[in-house]
Amino acid sequence: MSTAAPGVAFFDVDETLITLKSMFDFYDFFLDSLGHSAEEKERLSRDARDLLTPGLPREQGNRLFYRRFAGYAVDQVAETGRRWFDHHRARGGLFHDDVLAALRAHRADGVETVLVSGSFPACLDPVAAYAGADRLYATVLEARDGHYTGEVLRTMIGDAKAETARAVIEERRVAAGDCYAYGDHVSDLDLLRLVGHPVAVGTHPAVVEEAERLGWRRLPGTAEALTTP
Repeated sequence: MSTAAPGVAFFDVDETLITLKSMFDFYDFFLDSLGHSAEEKERLSRDARDLLTPGLPREQGNRLFYRRFAGYAVDQVAETGRRWFDHHRARGGLFHDDVLAALRAHRADGVETVLVSGSFPACLDPVAAYAGADRLYATVLEARDGHYTGEVLRTMIGDAKAETARAVIEERRVAAGDCYAYGDHVSDLDLLRLVGHPVAVGTHPAVVEEAERLGWRRLPGTAEALTTP
């Protein structure tokens, strides 16, 4: 007797699975690792965050942000990403405990877990490994001779998350109605609307409104405790 394959659970990462915007927080950590002065670090960090200025398309801002890694060795950036993750794990407060618990519960039930994020593998790989996610789809940076060129081969912003989820659902031959998705931002709404079991995380007004209108499950996004100042 055959049984239907279990669905897939899709998770946004920044401010859904984890409590912060990983690409910006990692960038600050990366700048520290390069030995920039406080003034130079503040300028570079501010310039990066200005890419979120309203009116600039998020995909364009995403591409412009990653130009900042042009010329740096892929291995160097990945090693910094591992140290960034270890720093946050030692400090605490990185994960939303309730969302991490949901991901691990899905895995225990045999549901494939997939992370979809506009951030990039240098900082997301250790997050995915710790959480136990089965797959990670993130922004892909071009590299040549072991160094980033500053160009982006694939973004994972907005529509790309839902498109990727559709491709995974088709590949797995499961019904979208049997799948789950977790997101916190309006850019996650297409992903949330795609599946039969959407979960709104946090308190973004537009997401909360949609969740209440359609009767979606909600999670508050409960942060784990900090262990050091």
